[in-house]
Amino acid sequence: MDDRYGTDVLAAGFRGHGRRELARVEASRDLVIEVADDGFCGAVVAVSGGMVELEDRHRRRRLFPLGPGFLIDGADVVLIPPSAAPAAGGPRRTASGSFAAADSRARTARASRILVEGRHDAELVEKVWGDDLRAEGVVVEYLQGIDLLEAALDEEPPSASRRYGVLVDHLVPGSKESRVADAIGRGRHGAHVLIVGHPWIDVWQCVTPQAMGIERWPVVPRGIEFKVGVCRALGWPARDQADLARAWQRILGSVKSYRDLEPAFLGRVEELIDFVTQP
Repeated sequence: MDDRYGTDVLAAGFRGHGRRELARVEASRDLVIEVADDGFCGAVVAVSGGMVELEDRHRRRRLFPLGPGFLIDGADVVLIPPSAAPAAGGPRRTASGSFAAADSRARTARASRILVEGRHDAELVEKVWGDDLRAEGVVVEYLQGIDLLEAALDEEPPSASRRYGVLVDHLVPGSKESRVADAIGRGRHGAHVLIVGHPWIDVWQCVTPQAMGIERWPVVPRGIEFKVGVCRALGWPARDQADLARAWQRILGSVKSYRDLEPAFLGRVEELIDFVTQP
């Protein structure tokens, strides 16, 4: 007699009996995917931090967590991160465009270092110049604001063997940032500190609009917090800090190399790396 339940209900694998195993598919760029819950359909444009970003035919972009809940040609699949591409012949280039060193081990950290204003600045520098900085032994630290720069220099004063390169947002004539930079340059620490910056209000704008798939960065009226204003203008949630963090991951995920950054930002970071690695 055919026993549909088998002879042992506790035998190995009884929980999975009859369960369909979903195909695991890498979220490779340009793969067209449908979201099972709401029918949103788009091509993969970025994968970062456990999230996949899809763009539909109207150029609208949305973020979703990797895993189950997606359809390809009507079939349920589990999305997984794409595997690393195999190394091609010839010397490898880093995201900054430089040739990767044959010995990729990080060197001992230098006393000299680069200071940036916030976490987003540090993450963007790491994404593009991380390989170069590890090869040179340069540490990037963030200050949580230019107002804390002088106190940081007083705590660990710069010297000929401990140089500080500082990257500042909105370094334009007449700004608070330019006044702070000028005062430090004229002060007791100025000889061994190089302060440079970009002209934009926030490091978000150092990512090119082309990389983001937008025509231009929104102009945020005075009185509205910049990041909140950007998210609202682009149709992204901006209810709390978690929404702003997701917005930044979306922006950071659009950066693949130096080509996705504004030249004025690229030049300043390269200048700082040269300054802190001088003998």
